[in-house]
Amino acid sequence: MCGCVLLAAAASHVLPPGEYDRREDPVTSRRVVVAGTYHAVPPRPVGAFQALVVIPRGMADAAPVIFFVFLIGGAFTVVDATGALRQGVDWLVRRFGHSEALVIPVASLAFALGGVLDNMKEEIIALVPVMLLLTRRLGYRPTVAVAMSLGAAAVGAAFSPINPFQVGIAQQLAELPLLSGSSFRIVFLVGALAVWIWGTVRYAMRTRADPPPAASDATARGTATLDRRRTAVLALVLVTFGALVVGVLRARWGFNEMGALFFVMGVVAGLGGGLGVGGTAEAFVAGFRSMAYAALLIGFARAIFVTLDEGRIVDTIVHGLFTPLANLPLALAALGMMIVHALVHVPVPSPSGHAVLTLPILVPIADLLGLSRQVTVLAYQYGGGLCELFTPTNGALMAILAAAQVRYEDWLRFAVPRLLGLLALGAAAIGLGVAIGLQ
Repeated sequence: MCGCVLLAAAASHVLPPGEYDRREDPVTSRRVVVAGTYHAVPPRPVGAFQALVVIPRGMADAAPVIFFVFLIGGAFTVVDATGALRQGVDWLVRRFGHSEALVIPVASLAFALGGVLDNMKEEIIALVPVMLLLTRRLGYRPTVAVAMSLGAAAVGAAFSPINPFQVGIAQQLAELPLLSGSSFRIVFLVGALAVWIWGTVRYAMRTRADPPPAASDATARGTATLDRRRTAVLALVLVTFGALVVGVLRARWGFNEMGALFFVMGVVAGLGGGLGVGGTAEAFVAGFRSMAYAALLIGFARAIFVTLDEGRIVDTIVHGLFTPLANLPLALAALGMMIVHALVHVPVPSPSGHAVLTLPILVPIADLLGLSRQVTVLAYQYGGGLCELFTPTNGALMAILAAAQVRYEDWLRFAVPRLLGLLALGAAAIGLGVAIGLQ
């Protein structure tokens, strides 16, 4: 992460600074670029000391996400301290042990649904302890826990027909009817999930170790039965996630509201689970400590974008990558858009920020080429969305890998082969869209 920050600072000394004009978009209520207004601006290179200063600035900029991570980490440590998580997982394994082959597909589809509906990402951090307990009891590696949670959610979001933070914003910016092209997207969504889930199951079976017996599992001490108190704690967790879904979808909650919800859950779970005031506070502190590394990674990831923005080269990168597409044949231009979106998503990891930066530039280019606007949105979805699986500037990915204790290199070894297959599927969808004139 530090190397990426320094590389971004060095780029500010090499690349010519430039910016697009921006305006308020009445439809999306966001500031979007004005196509054709790219112009040079005075240079503002980021020096060595400034690059170091950008790191705490990135943490401050990502403060809502960082404190959300601390609060959900603390809350779930409290729940785990009551023994409810371990008892619940052991009960599931005993109850459905004969259907272990369904665990990965069912869990993956559940998280994929979160990605399809709401671009689920940071919210998954709260469920990492549960997924680790489940995979450990079944003998799977922690990589499988990340694959069937964040991985499935990212694939669902990238191929979603209704994700409001990706395809929703993109279609508004492209002046397309919301939900247009949904049938086309659903077909490829099914294919993408099949590719990802099949790859996850295959990896899990190939690397599986003998699952520890419940009686000797160090994490299952004293959890032979699921008693009433711990059942009530698990019910509280389910109610909390129900409230989270309603709050996000209906009331447009942000990280502050979600953090408050999980804080309340932790307090009630600790008191109701028999930890008392002191035990609950100690569990919260232990949770904060365990999430410190993950939270710092989010801040460092944000610092990379802050460095590029401070050096005034974000728009330069976008302009330099997209302008040559106007000279390509129609089908190659569409595929080129997908590839360039994948590159742009590294310095601009926010899906909505990526959309408002690139779509106003690409839509006029697509119109000049005679390329369908719907295909232009597909290129954004597949190129940028699938990069959520590997880009190191994705704070949620790095935080979840840290919480699951999965090395980034190990994750890449698992994810990249499946990512290439998904990109090939996305390219096929774009090619078919161009061929049939998808509108």
